[in-house]
Amino acid sequence: MSGLADPTIAILLTGMLVGMSASLLGSFLVLRGNSMLADAISHSILFGIALAWLLTGQTSGPVQIVGAALSGVLAVYLIETLTRTRRLRDDAAIGLVFPALFSAGVILINVFARDVHLDEHTVLLGEIGFVWLDTLVLGGIEVPRAMLAMAVMLMLDAAFVLAFYKALKLATFDPDLARALGLAPGLIFYVHLSLLSGTAVAAFDAVGVVLFITFVVVPPATAYLLTRRLPSMILLAMALAAASAPLGYALAVWLDVSIGGAMALATGPFLLLAYAWRRWRAGRQKRSTQPVQSPSAPA
Repeated sequence: MSGLADPTIAILLTGMLVGMSASLLGSFLVLRGNSMLADAISHSILFGIALAWLLTGQTSGPVQIVGAALSGVLAVYLIETLTRTRRLRDDAAIGLVFPALFSAGVILINVFARDVHLDEHTVLLGEIGFVWLDTLVLGGIEVPRAMLAMAVMLMLDAAFVLAFYKALKLATFDPDLARALGLAPGLIFYVHLSLLSGTAVAAFDAVGVVLFITFVVVPPATAYLLTRRLPSMILLAMALAAASAPLGYALAVWLDVSIGGAMALATGPFLLLAYAWRRWRAGRQKRSTQPVQSPSAPA
């Protein structure tokens, strides 16, 4: 088998597309301090996938992506509703909402979809090593479906960020000012999270949503340690995520372990190196600004 459906090429490109899509949207979550929303959304999409199957009988395709996106938005809405009561902190609200929606999705699947190729393990863990087996032909070229889905989601995510970059930037750093200027930061926030939900469900066949969370958080956090300019942070996060795919694949082949897990693990050394560099730079700046003490006069 050759071309894009070659196993190694399909696995590497799919992993890189997942990492780039996740880190592109994840950069804004990290800056907002809402990284754990990615965890809540990634688990909650199982509820939307199950409902979409009950209504349409489809286990994949645009309907699944829409259903997952809506369930992700529902999770965020419920979390914010609980937080606004001021009886619960953000982390407590997240801890209440996403287990409830995830459990509801598991129950729906176990009750109504016992004989359907749809289960929580597939959504959570995925298997990127098999993406080359499910293909379609485009222009005479055999293309893995998971790769095509991730390429489409990356283009949609990039189009959203480019089209609404100024509004998204202002809504991230100063939502009150964005609201005063009539930029509707709440609407931008929900569209952002809807795209994150759609990207997560497009990725579940490949790396699974649990590993998807790693790409949402770790590369942007690493880039944030290295730069304070938003464009540089986004591009660096996407580059780090893309680099983690071949490194993780090589590690998986060497150790004979899960490919998706190894790709996620490969993001760790980048974070550790960035943290060490940051500490070294801070220590160097501190030493350079300390006043030089003159020797005391002899008694």
